[in-house]
Amino acid sequence: MDKPEIIEKPDPYAALRFREFRSYLGMRFFFTFAYQMQAVIIGFHIYHLTKDPLALGLVGLCEAIPAIGIALYGGYVADKSEKRGLLIKIFSGVFLCSLVMLIVTMKQMHPYIPESYIIPVMYFMVFGIGLARGFFGPTSFSIMAQIIPKKLYPNSSTWNSSSYMLASIVGPAAGGLIYGFFGITVTYMVIIFFILIALTCIFFLKEHPPRFIPKESIVKSLTEGVQFVFKNKMMLGAMSLDLFSVFFGGAVALLPVFANDILKVGPEGLGYMRAAASGGAVLTMLAMAKISPMNKPWRNLLIAVTGFGLSIICYGLSKNFYVTLFFLFTEGAFDSISVLIRSTIMQLLTPDEMRGRVSAVNSMFIGSSNEIGAFESGLTAKLMRTVPAVVFGGGMTIIVAGITYLKTKSLLTLSIQEINEQKTQ
Repeated sequence: MDKPEIIEKPDPYAALRFREFRSYLGMRFFFTFAYQMQAVIIGFHIYHLTKDPLALGLVGLCEAIPAIGIALYGGYVADKSEKRGLLIKIFSGVFLCSLVMLIVTMKQMHPYIPESYIIPVMYFMVFGIGLARGFFGPTSFSIMAQIIPKKLYPNSSTWNSSSYMLASIVGPAAGGLIYGFFGITVTYMVIIFFILIALTCIFFLKEHPPRFIPKESIVKSLTEGVQFVFKNKMMLGAMSLDLFSVFFGGAVALLPVFANDILKVGPEGLGYMRAAASGGAVLTMLAMAKISPMNKPWRNLLIAVTGFGLSIICYGLSKNFYVTLFFLFTEGAFDSISVLIRSTIMQLLTPDEMRGRVSAVNSMFIGSSNEIGAFESGLTAKLMRTVPAVVFGGGMTIIVAGITYLKTKSLLTLSIQEINEQKTQ
């Protein structure tokens, strides 16, 4: 009699068994925590000073312009550089920008710094953080692929995204609450403290020398990365879908207006609103560690983006704080599904020697689409008022998903294994 076949159950904690990956997650978590805190208080503080929703959009634009402008070069540098040393330089730059914002917003400095200088300086520091982001995305994407075996990419993507989303829950809530109860100076001190913890985590990573040694001009190297993306139908489709859906669905930038003027819940309520979306995301991520959406990833990606757009419309129309929290929760849940699917596809389809440059192209599509979407939301809110702007953005997101469905029907039935086999198509 034949022996029964033994089927090994997938280990949901497989990636966490690598010490270096745990250090990477610590870096990502504490940096995201600080970054999300900072995003909340910058937006609320600037809106408090200006009462202009367009000023919120300009915050996103100040970060997106340098992040997009430097992205391709950042990917080139990430591919040809030692990764740990580059991360230390990037985080040091973010630390200095946050330190400057702490100084200019301190009450003790008001006799020496005119109030009219505060907002321009904050915009300039956001610009500096955008420059750092242009290098951070490709570098972190490259190093993660070097510390985890390829067969564990889906599992590592789940934990990486969960770490990001968990920090995105705690960060905004902590930012709003600390700002509301203790003021902006204490909040910036906490932000700087967590940036330093993230910087410390980098020192627990190994040195990762480059796997790409440029033998041609920088222009040719960058062109190679762009051409790879545009020749891969699924990768290009995933990036394009995210770009346009998040561009029109970037209404999260208007949450300070909802918190201050519509729902009247103040900075504490803003923290809970930001945390609600991240709460839905992290719970969904944890569920996906056991129940993977990768059986038919493209179909599930389109469903998730459609749900994302519907959630935006519903919370835009809500006049009740708790109903708004619920739809922000579902927005985060749907967004987390699309994040996991896209990140797994990116990891699987990208050759090791091109990870920095491909990630740079991805950053131009995805990494800055949130900030450009924030500007779009701020501008449409200025032109057509806040609630119509949010509903418009959600509706356009659904339309983008519908158009993508019509153009990519052949991808709907593919499994993750079939996608991996088609990586050169």
